[in-house]
Amino acid sequence: MNISQKTMWTLAGGYAVLTVLGRLALLAVPTFLFVLLPILFALIHGTIRYGWRGMVAFIGICLVVSNALENTSILTGFPFGHYHYTAILGPKLFLVPVLIGLAYVSTGYLAWVIATALIGEVRRGASLFLTIAVPFIAAFSMVVWDVGFDPLASTVNHWWIWEQGGGYFGVPLTNYLGWFLTVFIFYQLFSLYLRVAARSQGASLSVPMTHYVQAICFYATLGIGPILTYVVNDSHGTVTDATGMAWNIHAIYETAAIVSIYTMLFISVLTAVKLLQQRQDRLSGEAAKVDAK
Repeated sequence: MNISQKTMWTLAGGYAVLTVLGRLALLAVPTFLFVLLPILFALIHGTIRYGWRGMVAFIGICLVVSNALENTSILTGFPFGHYHYTAILGPKLFLVPVLIGLAYVSTGYLAWVIATALIGEVRRGASLFLTIAVPFIAAFSMVVWDVGFDPLASTVNHWWIWEQGGGYFGVPLTNYLGWFLTVFIFYQLFSLYLRVAARSQGASLSVPMTHYVQAICFYATLGIGPILTYVVNDSHGTVTDATGMAWNIHAIYETAAIVSIYTMLFISVLTAVKLLQQRQDRLSGEAAKVDAK
Protein backbone atom coordinates (compact mmCIF):
# COMPACT_ATOMS: atom_id res chain seq x y z
CA MET A 1 0.00 0.00 0.00
CA ASN A 2 1.57 3.30 -1.09
CA ILE A 3 1.61 6.53 0.90
CA SER A 4 -1.37 8.10 -0.88
CA GLN A 5 -3.51 5.01 -0.26
CA LYS A 6 -2.55 4.99 3.41
CA THR A 7 -3.34 8.70 3.65
CA MET A 8 -6.81 8.27 2.16
CA TRP A 9 -7.62 5.32 4.42
CA THR A 10 -6.42 7.38 7.38
CA LEU A 11 -8.64 10.31 6.39
CA ALA A 12 -11.67 8.08 5.77
CA GLY A 13 -11.12 6.12 8.99
CA GLY A 14 -10.40 9.25 11.00
CA TYR A 15 -13.55 10.92 9.74
CA ALA A 16 -15.62 7.85 10.63
CA VAL A 17 -14.18 7.72 14.17
CA LEU A 18 -14.73 11.44 14.72
CA THR A 19 -18.29 11.17 13.39
CA VAL A 20 -19.14 8.36 15.81
CA LEU A 21 -17.50 10.00 18.82
CA GLY A 22 -18.86 13.45 18.00
CA ARG A 23 -22.43 12.43 17.15
CA LEU A 24 -22.67 10.21 20.25
CA ALA A 25 -21.36 13.10 22.37
CA LEU A 26 -18.38 11.03 23.53
CA LEU A 27 -15.87 13.64 22.37
CA ALA A 28 -16.02 17.35 21.66
CA VAL A 29 -14.85 17.39 18.03
CA PRO A 30 -13.88 20.80 16.60
CA THR A 31 -16.18 21.70 13.72
CA PHE A 32 -13.27 22.56 11.42
CA LEU A 33 -12.18 18.88 11.39
CA PHE A 34 -15.52 17.87 9.85
CA VAL A 35 -14.75 20.33 7.07
CA LEU A 36 -11.00 19.79 6.74
CA LEU A 37 -10.89 15.99 6.48
CA PRO A 38 -13.42 15.69 3.60
CA ILE A 39 -11.68 18.47 1.67
CA LEU A 40 -8.25 16.86 2.09
CA PHE A 41 -9.68 13.51 1.03
CA ALA A 42 -11.30 14.98 -2.09
CA LEU A 43 -8.11 16.83 -3.06
CA ILE A 44 -5.84 13.78 -2.72
CA HIS A 45 -8.30 11.26 -4.13
CA GLY A 46 -9.28 13.54 -7.01
CA THR A 47 -5.71 14.40 -7.94
CA ILE A 48 -4.86 10.71 -8.23
CA ARG A 49 -7.88 10.14 -10.49
CA TYR A 50 -7.74 13.26 -12.65
CA GLY A 51 -4.37 14.89 -12.06
CA TRP A 52 -4.00 18.32 -10.50
CA ARG A 53 -5.39 20.09 -13.58
CA GLY A 54 -8.49 17.95 -13.60
CA MET A 55 -9.09 18.50 -9.89
CA VAL A 56 -8.56 22.25 -10.24
CA ALA A 57 -11.17 22.19 -13.01
CA PHE A 58 -13.62 20.31 -10.77
CA ILE A 59 -13.12 22.68 -7.84
CA GLY A 60 -13.30 25.79 -10.00
CA ILE A 61 -16.47 24.74 -11.81
CA CYS A 62 -18.09 23.61 -8.57
CA LEU A 63 -17.33 26.81 -6.64
CA VAL A 64 -18.29 29.21 -9.43
CA VAL A 65 -21.59 27.51 -10.30
CA SER A 66 -22.70 26.86 -6.71
CA ASN A 67 -21.80 30.33 -5.43
CA ALA A 68 -23.40 32.07 -8.41
CA LEU A 69 -26.71 30.20 -8.11
CA GLU A 70 -26.81 30.43 -4.31
CA ASN A 71 -26.33 34.20 -4.48
CA THR A 72 -28.90 34.45 -7.24
CA SER A 73 -31.42 32.56 -5.13
CA ILE A 74 -30.79 34.68 -2.04
CA LEU A 75 -31.44 37.79 -4.13
CA THR A 76 -34.28 36.55 -6.33
CA GLY A 77 -35.60 33.23 -5.00
CA PHE A 78 -34.37 31.24 -8.01
CA PRO A 79 -33.53 28.36 -8.07
CA PHE A 80 -33.67 27.28 -4.38
CA GLY A 81 -36.33 29.59 -3.00
CA HIS A 82 -36.17 32.57 -0.65
CA TYR A 83 -33.67 32.14 2.18
CA HIS A 84 -30.67 33.77 3.81
CA TYR A 85 -27.66 32.57 5.78
CA THR A 86 -27.16 33.59 9.39
CA ALA A 87 -23.76 34.50 10.90
CA ILE A 88 -23.32 31.05 12.47
CA LEU A 89 -21.34 29.58 9.54
CA GLY A 90 -18.77 32.36 9.56
CA PRO A 91 -17.16 34.37 6.72
CA LYS A 92 -19.03 34.69 3.44
CA LEU A 93 -18.14 34.98 -0.21
CA PHE A 94 -20.69 37.61 -1.23
CA LEU A 95 -23.84 36.29 0.53
CA VAL A 96 -22.81 32.64 0.90
CA PRO A 97 -20.59 31.24 3.69
CA VAL A 98 -17.21 29.91 2.57
CA LEU A 99 -18.00 26.66 4.39
CA ILE A 100 -20.92 26.06 2.03
CA GLY A 101 -18.59 26.19 -0.97
CA LEU A 102 -16.24 23.70 0.70
CA ALA A 103 -19.18 21.38 1.40
CA TYR A 104 -20.16 21.51 -2.28
CA VAL A 105 -16.63 20.48 -3.26
CA SER A 106 -16.12 17.65 -0.76
CA THR A 107 -19.57 16.07 -0.78
CA GLY A 108 -19.96 16.82 -4.47
CA TYR A 109 -16.76 14.95 -5.25
CA LEU A 110 -17.86 11.89 -3.23
CA ALA A 111 -21.21 11.80 -5.04
CA TRP A 112 -19.35 12.05 -8.36
CA VAL A 113 -17.20 9.03 -7.50
CA ILE A 114 -20.32 7.08 -6.53
CA ALA A 115 -21.86 7.83 -9.93
CA THR A 116 -18.73 6.78 -11.84
CA ALA A 117 -18.62 3.50 -9.92
CA LEU A 118 -22.26 2.82 -10.80
CA ILE A 119 -22.32 4.06 -14.41
CA GLY A 120 -18.73 4.29 -15.68
CA GLU A 121 -15.79 6.66 -15.98
CA VAL A 122 -16.05 9.72 -18.20
CA ARG A 123 -12.88 9.97 -20.27
CA ARG A 124 -11.75 11.61 -23.48
CA GLY A 125 -14.06 10.54 -26.27
CA ALA A 126 -16.70 9.08 -23.92
CA SER A 127 -20.15 8.46 -25.38
CA LEU A 128 -22.77 11.18 -25.13
CA PHE A 129 -24.91 8.85 -23.02
CA LEU A 130 -22.16 8.34 -20.45
CA THR A 131 -21.29 12.03 -20.47
CA ILE A 132 -24.85 12.88 -19.42
CA ALA A 133 -25.78 9.81 -17.36
CA VAL A 134 -22.94 10.16 -14.85
CA PRO A 135 -23.80 13.79 -13.93
CA PHE A 136 -27.48 12.83 -13.71
CA ILE A 137 -26.86 10.04 -11.18
CA ALA A 138 -24.25 12.10 -9.35
CA ALA A 139 -26.79 14.90 -8.90
CA PHE A 140 -29.26 12.53 -7.23
CA SER A 141 -26.48 11.11 -5.03
CA MET A 142 -25.56 14.63 -3.95
CA VAL A 143 -29.09 15.90 -3.30
CA VAL A 144 -30.08 13.01 -1.02
CA TRP A 145 -27.41 14.21 1.42
CA ASP A 146 -29.29 17.48 1.81
CA VAL A 147 -32.66 15.74 2.14
CA GLY A 148 -31.62 14.41 5.53
CA PHE A 149 -29.46 17.39 6.44
CA ASP A 150 -31.41 20.54 5.61
CA PRO A 151 -34.25 20.43 8.19
CA LEU A 152 -31.70 19.95 10.98
CA ALA A 153 -29.41 22.69 9.68
CA SER A 154 -32.11 25.25 8.97
CA THR A 155 -35.19 24.65 11.09
CA VAL A 156 -33.38 23.33 14.19
CA ASN A 157 -29.90 24.88 14.06
CA HIS A 158 -30.80 28.08 12.14
CA TRP A 159 -27.65 28.01 10.00
CA TRP A 160 -29.89 29.45 7.30
CA ILE A 161 -33.51 30.56 7.31
CA TRP A 162 -36.23 29.64 4.80
CA GLU A 163 -38.13 32.89 4.73
CA GLN A 164 -41.38 31.41 3.41
CA GLY A 165 -41.08 28.05 5.19
CA GLY A 166 -41.87 24.77 3.48
CA GLY A 167 -43.77 21.52 3.85
CA TYR A 168 -40.74 19.40 4.75
CA PHE A 169 -40.08 20.57 8.32
CA GLY A 170 -39.87 24.15 7.13
CA VAL A 171 -37.89 23.36 3.96
CA PRO A 172 -39.59 23.95 0.57
CA LEU A 173 -39.58 21.59 -2.40
CA THR A 174 -37.89 24.31 -4.44
CA ASN A 175 -34.76 23.81 -2.32
CA TYR A 176 -34.26 20.29 -3.61
CA LEU A 177 -35.18 21.16 -7.18
CA GLY A 178 -32.66 23.99 -6.99
CA TRP A 179 -30.04 21.69 -5.52
CA PHE A 180 -30.52 19.20 -8.33
CA LEU A 181 -30.28 21.89 -10.99
CA THR A 182 -27.17 23.44 -9.44
CA VAL A 183 -25.18 20.26 -8.95
CA PHE A 184 -26.26 18.81 -12.29
CA ILE A 185 -24.95 21.93 -14.05
CA PHE A 186 -21.50 21.76 -12.47
CA TYR A 187 -21.31 17.98 -12.87
CA GLN A 188 -22.30 18.30 -16.53
CA LEU A 189 -19.70 20.98 -17.17
CA PHE A 190 -17.02 18.83 -15.53
CA SER A 191 -18.16 15.81 -17.52
CA LEU A 192 -17.89 17.77 -20.76
CA TYR A 193 -14.43 18.95 -19.69
CA LEU A 194 -13.31 15.34 -19.18
CA ARG A 195 -14.78 14.31 -22.53
CA VAL A 196 -12.61 16.80 -24.43
CA ALA A 197 -9.61 17.02 -22.06
CA ALA A 198 -6.21 15.57 -22.84
CA ARG A 199 -5.97 11.92 -21.83
CA SER A 200 -3.64 12.79 -18.96
CA GLN A 201 -6.41 14.91 -17.44
CA GLY A 202 -9.10 12.27 -17.75
CA ALA A 203 -9.87 9.61 -15.17
CA SER A 204 -6.97 7.32 -14.41
CA LEU A 205 -7.22 3.96 -16.14
CA SER A 206 -5.40 2.09 -13.38
CA VAL A 207 -6.96 3.04 -10.03
CA PRO A 208 -7.57 -0.05 -7.84
CA MET A 209 -10.99 -1.03 -6.52
CA THR A 210 -9.96 0.21 -3.08
CA HIS A 211 -9.87 3.70 -4.59
CA TYR A 212 -13.66 3.51 -5.01
CA VAL A 213 -14.17 1.74 -1.68
CA GLN A 214 -12.52 4.61 0.20
CA ALA A 215 -14.95 7.10 -1.31
CA ILE A 216 -17.92 4.81 -0.61
CA CYS A 217 -16.88 4.56 3.05
CA PHE A 218 -16.58 8.33 3.31
CA TYR A 219 -19.98 8.85 1.64
CA ALA A 220 -21.59 6.24 3.90
CA THR A 221 -20.17 7.96 6.97
CA LEU A 222 -22.01 11.14 5.96
CA GLY A 223 -25.19 9.08 5.95
CA ILE A 224 -24.48 7.51 9.34
CA GLY A 225 -24.17 10.91 11.03
CA PRO A 226 -27.92 11.71 11.23
CA ILE A 227 -28.64 8.19 12.46
CA LEU A 228 -26.23 8.54 15.38
CA THR A 229 -27.60 11.98 16.19
CA TYR A 230 -31.11 10.53 16.40
CA VAL A 231 -29.91 7.76 18.71
CA VAL A 232 -28.66 10.21 21.34
CA ASN A 233 -31.23 12.97 20.82
CA ASP A 234 -34.04 13.12 23.37
CA SER A 235 -35.58 16.47 22.45
CA HIS A 236 -39.35 16.37 22.39
CA GLY A 237 -40.15 20.06 22.14
CA THR A 238 -41.02 22.09 19.08
CA VAL A 239 -39.20 24.58 16.91
CA THR A 240 -40.84 27.35 14.89
CA ASP A 241 -39.88 28.23 11.32
CA ALA A 242 -39.94 31.72 9.80
CA THR A 243 -43.66 31.50 9.03
CA GLY A 244 -44.61 30.60 12.60
CA MET A 245 -45.20 26.91 11.83
CA ALA A 246 -44.24 24.67 14.77
CA TRP A 247 -42.38 21.41 14.08
CA ASN A 248 -41.65 18.55 16.47
CA ILE A 249 -37.88 18.40 17.00
CA HIS A 250 -37.78 14.67 17.74
CA ALA A 251 -39.71 13.98 14.54
CA ILE A 252 -37.14 15.97 12.55
CA TYR A 253 -34.27 13.91 13.95
CA GLU A 254 -36.13 10.66 13.40
CA THR A 255 -37.03 11.54 9.81
CA ALA A 256 -33.41 12.51 9.08
CA ALA A 257 -32.31 9.07 10.30
CA ILE A 258 -34.92 7.27 8.18
CA VAL A 259 -34.02 9.28 5.09
CA SER A 260 -30.29 8.62 5.56
CA ILE A 261 -30.77 4.87 5.94
CA TYR A 262 -32.84 4.47 2.79
CA THR A 263 -30.99 6.95 0.60
CA MET A 264 -27.30 7.46 1.38
CA LEU A 265 -26.72 4.07 3.00
CA PHE A 266 -28.69 2.33 0.28
CA ILE A 267 -26.66 4.07 -2.41
CA SER A 268 -23.45 3.09 -0.59
CA VAL A 269 -24.49 -0.57 -0.42
CA LEU A 270 -25.66 -0.55 -4.05
CA THR A 271 -22.31 0.85 -5.19
CA ALA A 272 -20.37 -1.69 -3.13
CA VAL A 273 -22.43 -4.53 -4.61
CA LYS A 274 -21.80 -3.15 -8.11
CA LEU A 275 -18.03 -3.18 -7.51
CA LEU A 276 -18.13 -6.70 -6.12
CA GLN A 277 -20.15 -7.83 -9.12
CA GLN A 278 -17.59 -6.31 -11.48
CA ARG A 279 -14.78 -8.02 -9.58
CA GLN A 280 -16.57 -11.38 -9.72
CA ASP A 281 -17.21 -10.99 -13.46
CA ARG A 282 -13.54 -10.19 -14.01
CA LEU A 283 -12.39 -13.20 -12.00
CA SER A 284 -14.85 -15.44 -13.83
CA GLY A 285 -13.55 -14.13 -17.16
CA GLU A 286 -9.95 -14.81 -16.17
CA ALA A 287 -10.85 -18.31 -15.00
CA ALA A 288 -12.60 -19.00 -18.29
CA LYS A 289 -9.48 -17.95 -20.22
CA VAL A 290 -7.33 -20.29 -18.13
CA ASP A 291 -9.73 -23.17 -18.71
CA ALA A 292 -9.74 -22.46 -22.44
CA LYS A 293 -5.95 -22.88 -22.52
